[in-house]
Amino acid sequence: MSLQKVRLLKPSPSFNMPTKEEGPWVQVSRLGMPLVNEVVIGLKDKNKFNNSRPKNDGQFALYVTNPTLPALLNVLFGVTPPCLPRTDLVAAFLTGVPGLNQPADVVASEMLRLNTTTPVTPAGLQNNLGVIGGDAAGFPNGRRPGDDVIDITLRVAMGVLLPVDCAPSGQLPFTDGAFVDDGFFDDSFPYLRTPIAGSPN
Repeated sequence: MSLQKVRLLKPSPSFNMPTKEEGPWVQVSRLGMPLVNEVVIGLKDKNKFNNSRPKNDGQFALYVTNPTLPALLNVLFGVTPPCLPRTDLVAAFLTGVPGLNQPADVVASEMLRLNTTTPVTPAGLQNNLGVIGGDAAGFPNGRRPGDDVIDITLRVAMGVLLPVDCAPSGQLPFTDGAFVDDGFFDDSFPYLRTPIAGSPN
């Protein structure tokens, strides 16, 4: 994907000046489904992935069905990676989940999908693990501010959706240690609260 290098924005909505984009086109990272570009796609193909259109993402399916993250966690922490190939990850990362957010005639492509007919889970009742936590209104069915996408992705990558005989470590509570839930956010737009001030020193 590419954007022009310079973008001039109106200083206010009432200012009579159009938004203007100019300059050479530069490549930017594709960041639809969280962590696909950062963790799933191999280093040698990141530029190719960023230049590709979602409709052509089937060419990267081997990275999804044979992910390197579980093997890396095995080296670092001694946990057992799930068996291969990982067809469960195709739904999670490329097609959407059948019966939840997979559209008819889906083409395998890296994008965040949202089924807008799913009832909203009220604030205070949301599960920060989204769908794997039993909350169908959460990630990967869209992405709410309080969804802990890192922990969800770690657990899915390690096989939480697979039978125990295929993923012996799949039910472990993998986490990055940075807890987040809907209590960290406001109930109305823009949801994000004023950041905590940095150290005066």
